[in-house]
Amino acid sequence: MFTGIIEEVGKIKAVKRGAASAQLVVQAKTVLEDTKIGASIAVNGVCLTVTKMDGSQFHADVMNETLQRSNLGSLKVNDPINLERAMAASGRFDGHMVSGHIDGTGQIAKIIKDDIAYRYTIRADSSVLKYIVTKGSIAIDGISLTVTDVTATTFEVSIIPHTLKMTSLHHKPVGFKVNLEADIVGKYVEKTVNSRSKITKEFLMKHGF
Repeated sequence: MFTGIIEEVGKIKAVKRGAASAQLVVQAKTVLEDTKIGASIAVNGVCLTVTKMDGSQFHADVMNETLQRSNLGSLKVNDPINLERAMAASGRFDGHMVSGHIDGTGQIAKIIKDDIAYRYTIRADSSVLKYIVTKGSIAIDGISLTVTDVTATTFEVSIIPHTLKMTSLHHKPVGFKVNLEADIVGKYVEKTVNSRSKITKEFLMKHGF
């Protein structure tokens, strides 16, 4: 489990591609502290397992399913990436609950400066948008952000200068693909509601409503 608070921006040092997979070699510093082989690190919001450590670098395998659902398949050498270690049991949730399992990708449609902040409009598929609500949480490339507006085809977030400075988002212009993970609470609510063929008065009373 992650929080969406990026610890550092790393750099892709090598991409070794297989027939339908890839191995990433990532240069990092902070996230390697107290990290061992087998540990989880979120790379652009995608939970990956550390398979090898070599000085200031770590290796991680990316399977076909992950390449298809995220922007990891388009990474190139020297690309900046957001990194976060899995949250310790004694840690604090300064962001929100982020699983590291990407729902899909979106595209930056518009960037507008709004006094000190920047408003990003993200175009996304309906399969992701259905979980996004105004004032709810969304992880964009692993960054925990608050949704400020939602339309039928897009959603908007407002980002303070500190967040832009401490993440890779400021490297990404209009048209860039970003990883999206909707708030996991919405997915559980949908599953619970859809598992009931009919919500009746008797059902609600039985469950304390």
